[in-house]
Amino acid sequence: MTAWVRGRVQGVGFRWWTRSRALELGLRGAATNLDDGRVEVVAEGPEVACQRLLDHLRGGGTPGRVDSVVERWAPAGGRFTGFVER
Repeated sequence: MTAWVRGRVQGVGFRWWTRSRALELGLRGAATNLDDGRVEVVAEGPEVACQRLLDHLRGGGTPGRVDSVVERWAPAGGRFTGFVER
């Protein structure tokens, strides 16, 4: 699952927070700052865990401010061994 998160999500600990939630859910992937101010979240693992991460991203407890989350689902590529911040 890939999610693009728009809002005030850079420079506020959002990627670290996302990594922590993802690791708690047993997911692999990355949270990456994009040049346009969004954060791209790629998560691989069970669909139910990825959906739970999306729920966290859309919930009110994130650092900064989330205005929108757009996701795309695809088969896992298997390229991640942990969850990293980029």
